[in-house]
Amino acid sequence: MTRDLPRYHAAVWDEPVVLELGRPGRRGFLAPEPEPDVRADVDALLPPGVRREAPPALPELSEFEVQRHYLHLAQMTLGMMGINLFGTCTMKYNPRVNERVTARPELAEVHPGQPEETLQGVLEVVHRFERILRELSGMERFVFQPGGGADAAYTHACITRAYHASRGELERRTEVITTIQTHPCSAATAAAAGFDVITLPLGPDGYPTLESLKAAVSDRTAALMVGNPDDMGIYNPEIKQWVEAVHEAGGLCFYDHANFNGVMTRIRARELGFDACMYMLHKTFAGPKGGGGPAVGAYGCAEHLVPFLPRPLVEERDGRYGLDHDGPQSIGRVREYWGNVPVVVKAYSWVRALGAEGLRQAADLSVIANNYMETRLLEIPGVTKSHPQIAAHRLEMTRYSLEQVTEETGIDVHDIQNRMVDYGVDAPWLAHEPWLIPQPITPEPGELWSKEDIDTWIDVLAAVVQEAHDDPERVRTAPHNQAIHQVDASGVDDPDQWATTWRAHLRKRAAA
Repeated sequence: MTRDLPRYHAAVWDEPVVLELGRPGRRGFLAPEPEPDVRADVDALLPPGVRREAPPALPELSEFEVQRHYLHLAQMTLGMMGINLFGTCTMKYNPRVNERVTARPELAEVHPGQPEETLQGVLEVVHRFERILRELSGMERFVFQPGGGADAAYTHACITRAYHASRGELERRTEVITTIQTHPCSAATAAAAGFDVITLPLGPDGYPTLESLKAAVSDRTAALMVGNPDDMGIYNPEIKQWVEAVHEAGGLCFYDHANFNGVMTRIRARELGFDACMYMLHKTFAGPKGGGGPAVGAYGCAEHLVPFLPRPLVEERDGRYGLDHDGPQSIGRVREYWGNVPVVVKAYSWVRALGAEGLRQAADLSVIANNYMETRLLEIPGVTKSHPQIAAHRLEMTRYSLEQVTEETGIDVHDIQNRMVDYGVDAPWLAHEPWLIPQPITPEPGELWSKEDIDTWIDVLAAVVQEAHDDPERVRTAPHNQAIHQVDASGVDDPDQWATTWRAHLRKRAAA
């Protein structure tokens, strides 16, 4: 080891759920009785059929009890607060100032349905950020309605359908081409939109061959949906020829920019010939990411697809901002209003803070950190990388295999994940299914982490690999220093053992 490993033990509280705490009548805040006129207005607006017959079963606690309860939960769930090299998700620091800005009443308390003249500041920020993405991509317009990367992919699948229908070709154009290493959402959303999916396998250079693409392309091709670089850090240098081959057949090309971080300011999707692309603001652009909530898959397209975009679009006219709802060919909304505007504001703040040169420097740091990490990881016995015959430097991610460790010790990547968190670092991401590389891990340092952080994370992995040889049972039974031990997943598929509401929990507990 080149440094001391972190000494860590998570907080452990025997904490009940909040509905089991408190006592009847206990309050943290006493709301005043509503004025008679207000009560009369509410009674008049609320139909009798939706009124409660009894008060809701809410927990009754003092303010301090509430604060202590959620502090205990927070202490036991500090994931993503350690060193987190979470591959394929470009985890970044989310500046606290952005949380303060988006909590201000000028944003938090406005409603997208209020008059446009009262929304000028918000609309201006959305319009300015759209211009930034247009510059980064070369696309004509962007929308922020899609609630994540998969939503943006589905938006493109629907636009593809509308585009070919407008040309009278939808019945014939039934196929979407993707690759085995492109995010599975491209294949899934294309299928959900009614297309047949052709998935290209990887070739000897780490990406599908141009010949395999040309063999798949035909007059049935509706679109190509592909990510580049992929999750192995390999960039397909023939991507322009790919786009040309699909266009010659009359299909559209969609660029999944999930791995844009390492190529920011160096690749413009439209200049490569793509008709549309997607950026994930909750990843690449430092918006917060968690639980599918604060997510935005910014979808941009070239001029010929603009008529099919979800509406409304933010327009500027003589220094004033408004919403263009006019879209007779639009596919319709894919989410309410304009999308998750607070995340757009946070992404705008991050880009403006870095500027164009800062974005380029961030991309450079990401690539340098990834290649430094690769050099050190490959020094750990039993760690190999995908396509080891490819000696060229990778971009921002590389997929590694712990297959040799598993063969020698019986310890697999899940065991190693569980043991690594005992050292206060976050476990590595494995890979999207199906695994193309056996026993995979896919770390991604990005531009955030210092050399010392990267070294610490690698040292923890090296220590756990050594433990797998010296004391495999300790690794197999990990974690030992976390708030909970291994989760028993045997009842996950049994609805009699879990409940999604407090009422169901009480009913099932009573039955048991």
